[in-house]
Amino acid sequence: MKKRNKILFVLSIIGPGLITVNAGNDAGGIATYATVGASYGYKMLWGLLLITFSLAVIQEMNARMAVVTGKGLSDLIRENFGVKWSFFAMSILFIANFGVCVGDFAGIAASLELFGISKYITVPLMAFLVWFLITKGSYEKTEKVFLAFTFVFFTYIITCIKVHPNWTEVMKATVTPSLEFNKAYILTFIGMIGTTITPYMQFYLQSSVVDKGLSVKDYKYEKLDVYLGALWGDLVSFFIIVCTAVTLYKAGITIDSAEQAAMALKPLAGSYATILFAVGLFGASVLATMVIPLSTTYAICEAFGFESGLDNSFDEAKAFYGIFTFMIIFSSALVLIPKLSLVGIMLVTQQIAGMLSPVILIFMVLLINNKDIMKDYTNNKLQNVVIWITVIFIVILSVILFVSPVLDKLF
Repeated sequence: MKKRNKILFVLSIIGPGLITVNAGNDAGGIATYATVGASYGYKMLWGLLLITFSLAVIQEMNARMAVVTGKGLSDLIRENFGVKWSFFAMSILFIANFGVCVGDFAGIAASLELFGISKYITVPLMAFLVWFLITKGSYEKTEKVFLAFTFVFFTYIITCIKVHPNWTEVMKATVTPSLEFNKAYILTFIGMIGTTITPYMQFYLQSSVVDKGLSVKDYKYEKLDVYLGALWGDLVSFFIIVCTAVTLYKAGITIDSAEQAAMALKPLAGSYATILFAVGLFGASVLATMVIPLSTTYAICEAFGFESGLDNSFDEAKAFYGIFTFMIIFSSALVLIPKLSLVGIMLVTQQIAGMLSPVILIFMVLLINNKDIMKDYTNNKLQNVVIWITVIFIVILSVILFVSPVLDKLF
């Protein structure tokens, strides 16, 4: 009985880490991973493996800061770096997240259009349902809904298994680095980093751990949550890349969006694969349209001292629910504009997120190594090495991306 109670207790803690990473596999994320597989086959799988290790270390840092301080990331940035730096960080977060949110409503529209349902019906309806669920629920109820949506990602695993990849080739590519020094490859690689380690993740995870009321005594269980989340989230990404590599890449079909990937699978893997891919896209997009505006709202309210939290009523946290409502209304409305390039928005915002990630990560590494804040829970040497390598790697790729066109003209 005691063992059963302990298992139930651990399960009650698991949630923030799993939800955070799965929300990263949103419409833009699926489009990015599908593009990686379709354009480069298995060549970037080694990069995804390294990113998974970095993601696990970063998410653990977030969880540790949350349980030790009882404060969100934006709260700590404001207290330790001042209002100006806090405003800078929030501006970065809002720009990246608003674009991603537009992309996720586009994902909802695109996934159901594959079944012949107009976006002028689905987008307003889902926008209202998302708004209603968040503004009328408690954290505990909302988290259960988020967790339920994580099961939709099994569709990508099933789809991948159905197309029968050569697993020996897949495993070899996963452990063997393959680099190409051209603009398209680097931009795609940055996009993959941007959709795997996003600025919103760091704010949402820390705020949700605080909102859940977890403390240092829960740390070892929350650490398990974030490690499981990183592994599961990137495993889904892995299967999306492999699925599109074994079908689209081998057939010489390039794509720009997740819905194109779903349609392209039909003649290669059958209607069943297309349906599974579309269902996964819908579920992932819905989860992200809830989590990403919520992460933005948490962060902005914490940064400027507004009342926040899902257990507060609308009257108690007007700014919190007001910002959330603004993001839902305007991001969903943009999707309804005719002839707007939603695919372009999705891919560009993932790339912007990738380039902006180092800014947020630098704030994090400075905070977590501050003994006045973290006491005995600062980073060890290995954790610092991993996060600094991640930051430097993204910065170098971004510099190469911007410098290469200049060098091409000069030489």
